[in-house]
Amino acid sequence: MFCQNLVFDANRAETQINFLTSHHYSDFVTLSIIIVNYNVKYFLEQCLCSVRKAIEKMEAEIIVVDNHSTDGSMEYLESKFPGVRFIANKENQGFGKANNKASLFAKGKHILFLNPDTIVAEDSFEKCISFMESSDNTGAIGVKMVDGKGIYLKESKRGFPSAWAAFCKLSGLTSLFPHSGIFSKYYLGNLSEKENQEADVISGAYFFVRKEILDKTGGFDEQFFMYAEDIDLSYRIQRAGYTNYYFAETTIIHFKGESTKKDFRYVKLFYKAMKQFVKKHSGRSALYSIVVEVAIWLRAAIAMMGNLFAVKPLHNKQERYFLLGDAVTLERLRKELLKAKKEISDDPQNRDEIIFCEGKGFCFKQIIDSIEKKSSTANFKIHASNSLSIVGSNSKNKSGEIIAL
Repeated sequence: MFCQNLVFDANRAETQINFLTSHHYSDFVTLSIIIVNYNVKYFLEQCLCSVRKAIEKMEAEIIVVDNHSTDGSMEYLESKFPGVRFIANKENQGFGKANNKASLFAKGKHILFLNPDTIVAEDSFEKCISFMESSDNTGAIGVKMVDGKGIYLKESKRGFPSAWAAFCKLSGLTSLFPHSGIFSKYYLGNLSEKENQEADVISGAYFFVRKEILDKTGGFDEQFFMYAEDIDLSYRIQRAGYTNYYFAETTIIHFKGESTKKDFRYVKLFYKAMKQFVKKHSGRSALYSIVVEVAIWLRAAIAMMGNLFAVKPLHNKQERYFLLGDAVTLERLRKELLKAKKEISDDPQNRDEIIFCEGKGFCFKQIIDSIEKKSSTANFKIHASNSLSIVGSNSKNKSGEIIAL
């Protein structure tokens, strides 16, 4: 019923029919992880390392759709991850369409749509599956997300974008009153991030859902350019009679290093997406348009004032790195960094950044926990064992940082 609004072409429909008729139930696995990549090969490398660890004890598959990257992502990653299925698009098809394409080939009982700039804990998937299967009425699950500094990301749980909620978000009222039940409805700011609870909207960065629910409601609506695909799918899942949940018992890192900066263009794109959402599901958006248009210009004025008085760094200095984590990975990385003429500090108090080294002696879950605990005291980067990169992001509004080995 709701999926009639989705944009499917004939070739896609034919592919779906052929897929469903050529696979037997025995081919299905517990979990399919779908990741859409566009020019973030080093972030994706670290992400895949963490995902690979998280599925070691389960029947699962990983599908990566590359949206015509120009950074050599496919050539770099395919040989490193032979167990991953890579799909190369000949053009950038966008987030929703690329995820839908991968869904046609997914064999999992459960589907996870995951951003490439994420790091998951070794037990993230197991916990989500257990929570999902504890109730037949559970629709989609989102988890607690922190940025590269370990700071909680408000989009981990959200309400639907009513005119008032969108106005408060765009005008800055939500930022001024982040825990208000009145001004922070968009981020459900009055509800604790430490407790499991119902949530209207699940973030597309980590969208965990049953395959059978996707079959009933349809996948992402491809008419949305960005910012509303996850809102729309969350809404249709609720309308189908299921309950969406924010699941606080596992935490992932979402760097957001390659996300759109929160400038005037972002505000306009967000507004366009919200307007599309309201028009699609209510057919009335005149009042919504007026209210949100006012908020846009308020936000633009605030952004201009912020840029006017922003303090810019005077120079770039050589960073001093302190390495922490698995002893074997740490020693190998130390040699690589010295070879690259990077400055390494043996004093944890005399450093600019901490590089966490994953390996047998220090897992991704420990890294995530450590970054959360040290969020206010340092900047961080992450290096997975057997990888050839180090990634991090010191701000959710700026591009991430990479060291290629």
